[in-house]
Amino acid sequence: MLEFAEGLPAEVGPLSWLLGVWEGTGVVSYGLDDEHVEYEFGQRVSFTNDGLPYLQYNAYYWLLDEERTPLTTETGYWRLRAPLRPSDQGPALLLGEGLAAERSHEDIDALRTDQGFPLEVSFLHPDGVSELYLGAIDGPRVQLGTDAVLRSSNAREYAAGQRMYGLVEGRLLWAWDIAALGHPLASHASAELERRSVGAVGTK
Repeated sequence: MLEFAEGLPAEVGPLSWLLGVWEGTGVVSYGLDDEHVEYEFGQRVSFTNDGLPYLQYNAYYWLLDEERTPLTTETGYWRLRAPLRPSDQGPALLLGEGLAAERSHEDIDALRTDQGFPLEVSFLHPDGVSELYLGAIDGPRVQLGTDAVLRSSNAREYAAGQRMYGLVEGRLLWAWDIAALGHPLASHASAELERRSVGAVGTK
């Protein structure tokens, strides 16, 4: 049986080790035609929970120069892929049928597969790109691959992504592969982050 953190929705249990604020540095290393782009960056990531069955994700990136020049941001949601019930809310502000019962810890533990718990993650970027990832979280390890990518008409070409996260000796490590600008899927960026604060459950 999975151990669940007290005060969190059962759906957040497998994700609870991510809660908090993480900060550290990483490197971009990516080939563009005859040019190889490489530089270091700083990153601050927060995973929070507001009492609902998901984690909210926010990331801020900056260049490692004297001015800490802002680079970009990401925002999104991490949630387990649980079967949709008639009582579940949505789409938009529509209520489900009847009273939505909270899932139990036993309900969530039953979702476990050989790969871990099925996971769905959305990332929204300010450059007009939105990504939907599917994957699994298995203890302190996460593997994700894009299921869908949405681009605005003035966004640069971006076709797919893969991301991996892991907790190693108390540090959050991640790697991100992308297929973009006409190039196939290849290593793009990675980082190593330290926890700056422990996450707390918000209020409903």
